[in-house]
Amino acid sequence: MFEIGIWELVLIMVIALIVIGPERLPGMARNIGRWVGKARGMVRSVKAEIDRELAAEELQRVLSKQAASVDPFEMIEKAATPASAPTPTDAPAPEQSPSAPAASATHDRQP
Repeated sequence: MFEIGIWELVLIMVIALIVIGPERLPGMARNIGRWVGKARGMVRSVKAEIDRELAAEELQRVLSKQAASVDPFEMIEKAATPASAPTPTDAPAPEQSPSAPAASATHDRQP
């Protein structure tokens, strides 16, 4: 952000030493350090809040897309109907003559 080199910092420190004086310079440097730390903390918290809001908005958008594209009744029908079972329109009607006995009934019984 600020492109300050080492020589610029040395010049600022020399001017501060002349203006403020050697007695008050360490205390002033501590106060400036605290302010800079607080400012960085505030910027960090604002950035984190913006990131959380963007993530929440993205999640809400994804969930609304999913809710619009998926019908819950259709999902229940798919889950309840096995894929291998024929539907009533696909299954042929069994044709048995009333006079002929069922062959499977006689073969299943063993003495």
